[in-house]
This record gives sequence, structure tokens and C-alpha cells, in this order.
Amino acid sequence: MKHSLLLSALSVLLFSAVLTAQVNIIPRPSQVILSAAKGSFTIGPSTQLIAGSELKAQAAFLNNYLQRFYGFQLQRSAKAGAANSITLDLQPGKDSIEGAYTLTVNKAGVTIKGFNGPGAFYGVQSLIQLLPVPDSATVVEKNKLPVPFLTINDRPRFAYRGMHLDVGRHFFPVEFVKEYIDYLALHKMNYFHWHLTEDQGWRIEIKKYPRLTSVGGFRNGTITGHNPGTGNDNTPHGGFYTQDQVREIVQYAAERFITVLPEIEMPGHGSAAIAAYPFLSCFPDSSTKISPKTAWNGPRDGKQVIQSWGVFEDVFCAGKDSTFLFLQDVLDEVIPLFPCQYVHIGGDECPKTSWQRCPACQKRMKDLGLKDEHELQSYFIQRMEKYINGKGKKIIGWDEILEGGLAANATVMSWRGEKGGIEAAHQDHNVIMTPGDYVYFDKAQSGHEDSLTIGGFVPLQKVYSYEPVPKELSDAEAVHVLGAQANVWSEYMASSAKVEYMIFPRISALSEVLWSPKDQRDWNSFEPRLRQQFSRYDLWKVNYSRAFFDPTSTQPPAKKKP
Repeated sequence: MKHSLLLSALSVLLFSAVLTAQVNIIPRPSQVILSAAKGSFTIGPSTQLIAGSELKAQAAFLNNYLQRFYGFQLQRSAKAGAANSITLDLQPGKDSIEGAYTLTVNKAGVTIKGFNGPGAFYGVQSLIQLLPVPDSATVVEKNKLPVPFLTINDRPRFAYRGMHLDVGRHFFPVEFVKEYIDYLALHKMNYFHWHLTEDQGWRIEIKKYPRLTSVGGFRNGTITGHNPGTGNDNTPHGGFYTQDQVREIVQYAAERFITVLPEIEMPGHGSAAIAAYPFLSCFPDSSTKISPKTAWNGPRDGKQVIQSWGVFEDVFCAGKDSTFLFLQDVLDEVIPLFPCQYVHIGGDECPKTSWQRCPACQKRMKDLGLKDEHELQSYFIQRMEKYINGKGKKIIGWDEILEGGLAANATVMSWRGEKGGIEAAHQDHNVIMTPGDYVYFDKAQSGHEDSLTIGGFVPLQKVYSYEPVPKELSDAEAVHVLGAQANVWSEYMASSAKVEYMIFPRISALSEVLWSPKDQRDWNSFEPRLRQQFSRYDLWKVNYSRAFFDPTSTQPPAKKKP
């Protein structure tokens, strides 16, 4: 009898271990309860998909995923409670957190109950990760997809879970931007920060100012090698998104419960706009300053769209009202395209050299009683904030907007470490953490990086170790930390394949940092789930870094010569 009970107990433990191996969900759910009932439910072409019209987007995403990667779709049905079905439903009121859901799998089928629309969508993402993935050790029949009996109760930790993409340094087509948004959706991210303007290219159509894209959207070449460049590819580079394409992308993201946050840089990083409209400069008749060390293609005289990387002193003039009227006109066309409650206005890396020499800027400072150019930048940001607030939006800016005094309703995106975010939270301002040492995905992720990166070292393990709420904040101040995001600056990413290589698998680590309960984050749990995630990457046919499999990848790479 004792032996029988022991064998029975061992059998249950073994089955539980098998089930645990099958629950390889990233980000880790708040709670997974494995069913005592032995078995799994098999999804196939005969399985019905039950979902009301209010869950059309969630149902479509699931069906599109099944069609793309397993070769079949589910038939939609309105018959609630049918056997052999996947049911998507709303259960409002039970949990006020946006994104909360429950997922139950039993012999009758799968039931996903979102406490709101995003919750139902995230439940679909967890179901997708329960599907078997073919790899070297697993053969999957495409029309027979078993998922284990279980119950998941889940909700996100942070309200802002973001990824950024710089399309200014290198332009990426609409098709890839949509793929990028899909990658965010598959990781339960909910903000796409779209960096649309830069020194090297203006990427959004503004109908009142067509030269922004016809001139500012293109450069004559791009440096090769690290800045200032070992050469130049001598190939024109550029492109832009029409307003119709922007609407298309915003709608595509909304169907995946992702908010698109637009960024229009000011007062620095404006060389492309100034090349198109020189009156925006403090010195319209002066040529763009180009270092003699920079490998350049084409003329150097006049205002130029920049071909190299870095910080440039020709910035928007803060002394002329025409600058502000221009930016207001731009925002009048940008704001209606984006339902997001925020507009990101940059505010980073603005040299004050031109302002120090500019008679109009110096007069503005004298008239307003400003003591230095930092206060002039604060005036610039606050003036634009008032205009944006008047349009019913709030601003986000990089942490330099703290210099000279923080605008009244601004949210700070802290990139130079966490100091700016801590200071902003102390002042009762909201904060999004994005410190370069942890979440700059343009930095190397391997000690044996096989392609050019900007420098620095952010391996997967360091991303996973990041805690967005600094210990310096009190509980009352910590509520101002809305979440965090990774930044993908594209100086050294000239192709979509390189972008994928730089974000995968680090996006998986970040998704768990932002979604899962802090006390449940555990590298020893994450690592085996990540191995299954690599199989999904193969299924998706994305290009990803294999640094995880290199035992020396946690060591910083040797310093590259410029």
C-alpha cells in the first residue's frame, strides 16, 4: 500500500514537473496554478473561437498568429459555453488594473477573461506562449496544439511598459515598424516611443512645411565606422512617413493595445529642420559646422542634413518668435495624428553656444530677466508646454528639461542614469525610467560582438537585474515612477535585421522587469523559460543575439578604436 501511494505521489510530481516545463511564459505571470486533473486541451482547426464584437481585435490577433505560424484559423462562433472552444470574455470590475486577466484551461477548452480590453489581449499573449513550439527536440503537428490544464491570474506591475525606436538616424519602412509593434505586443508592452526627428533626418510629413521631408528627410551619405567615421558610404539615405501612413501605424498599434508616443525634438537635434528652413537657426546665413575629421559626401557649405553622429551646435533659435510659430504649426499637424495623451518634445543635448552668441537670444534673456542659457531652455520648454497643454496634451522630455526649472506638468524621461528621475519624483512629477546603463539597447550585449555598436555594454543579465523604482524614493514618491522603457538609437543600425539583433533577447528580459511582481523575478526561473523563448524567435524568423550561449558574454568587450 505504501509503495502504491509513493508511486502515485511520484507520478503526480512528475506530471507537475512536465506541466511546469510547458509553462514557459515571458513575462512571468503573477500566479500559475497547475491543475490536479491530468491532461491537456488540444487546439485544432475544429476548435471554435467565441468572442463578442467588442473583442474583435483580440480574436483577430490570435487567429492571425495561428494562421501565420501553424497554418490554420479558428472558426468564430457566438455559442457561449460550447465544448472544444476558446472563449474570450470581459469581466469588468473585478480588478481595476488595466491589463489584468485570468486564463483557464480545462477539458472543455480555454477561457480568457480580461478585466478590460487590454487584459483580454494579454491573456491571448499568454495562451500563445502555451502553444508547443517546434525545435530540435520537439515535433509539433500543426493542427494539434496541446496546452496544459491550468489557471493563470495575472496583472502588470507598471502602467508604462515601453520600447523606443529611432527612425531619424536610419529610416525604417512601414512594414518593419508594424513588425516592431508586433514584437512589443507579444511581450505585453503598451507604449511605442517613435523618435521621428533628428539632425540626420526629419521623418514625418508636415503639409505646411514640405521642405521638412523633401530636404530634411534626406542626407547625401552616412559615415562608416565609429564617429567621426573612417569613411563615407557616399549613398543618399532618407525617407519619411506620410500622414496617412502615420494614421495607419497608429491604428495598427491601437489594435494591439499599444499607444504610440511621438517625439518631435526641440530645441536641439534640429539640423535637418534647419537645413530645410534656415530661419530656424540663430545664424541662418552661416554654414553648418562640420568637423574636418568627418568623412563627408557632397557640399559642406550652407545648411546641411548631418551625415555623422553626435551633438551639433546649430539649434532652434530661442530668441525669435518665428521659431515658436513654426513649432506650433508643426504640432498642429502632429497632435491630431496621435491619440496619446503625451507629446515627447526631446529637450536633450542642446548646446548653448549659438544662444550665447545670438543677439536675439541674449535680448530675450534680458527682457525676461533670465540669468543664463539654461533658464532660456527652461523658458523654451515651458512656452511649448503651455501650447501643448492648450491642445489637451501633456509633455514628456528627457531629463535635461530639469535644467533651469521643470515645466509645470511635465513628465521626465530619465536617461542619464536615475538622478533626473529621482529629482523629478521629489518634485512630485511623473517619471519614466530609461537609464543608459541598463536599457540602452544600442549598446553591445556580448564580449564578442560581431557588428559595430555605439559602445558601452548592456548584457541580458544586466537588463534583467534592473529595478525601475530607486531606493532613494519614499513610498509616496515611488508612485510617480510610471514604468520604464528601452531605447533603440539607430546610429549603427542600418537594417531591420540589425534592430532585431539588438533587441532580442533583451526585450524579453525587460518585459519581465516591467510586468512581473518584483518578488517573483528570479534569473534561475527566467533562464529556462528564455530557452523556450529562443525557439519562438526561430518560429518568428527574427534575427537575435546568441550571446546568452557564450559564457564570456557577460564580460565587457574590448574598447574599440575610434
